[in-house]
Amino acid sequence: MGQLGFFDTDKRLAALSAKGDPLEAIARLVPWESFRGDIEAAVLTPEAERKSTAGRKPIDAIVLFRMLILQSLYNLSDEQVEYQVRDRLSFTRFLTSGIEDCIPDGTTLWLFREKLAQAGIIERLFDRFDQHLEANGYIARGGQIVDATIVQVPRQRNTREGKRDRQEWPNTRGVEEETGQEPAEG
Repeated sequence: MGQLGFFDTDKRLAALSAKGDPLEAIARLVPWESFRGDIEAAVLTPEAERKSTAGRKPIDAIVLFRMLILQSLYNLSDEQVEYQVRDRLSFTRFLTSGIEDCIPDGTTLWLFREKLAQAGIIERLFDRFDQHLEANGYIARGGQIVDATIVQVPRQRNTREGKRDRQEWPNTRGVEEETGQEPAEG
């Protein structure tokens, strides 16, 4: 694999745009900043209640809300949406992040969603999101990303002789149908 050039990511994103990336259309149609006030009121700890100003800065509330939108659109678990954002350029671009930026983990997303649910605003936020799309003539239809999991299959340790012996065993299935008698035990 060769070294990435300065404009390789831009070229790949341009190719995605040319193919009609639906996330790019959603990002353009929805006024994301209009959600900020409601979200931050529900999830941020007020300055007066903070124990200290030390520690990392909180992750942008709009980035987390966009992750919830991705999760809903593609029917993903918390861990799977984290993985897909790391893996797919279109998802990373939808979050307005670069490939070098920190991606919130599944637990952070779960805690964010729980705070919104406790505040009772999560459904209202999604309704507003849908209204913005509908006002522009769109409807959000959820899809699904198939989780291709590779599982190691147990190996059979049968020899050719063992296979031949099993093929020669009498078949007790169907004996009753053919003869009208129950198969003999033994």
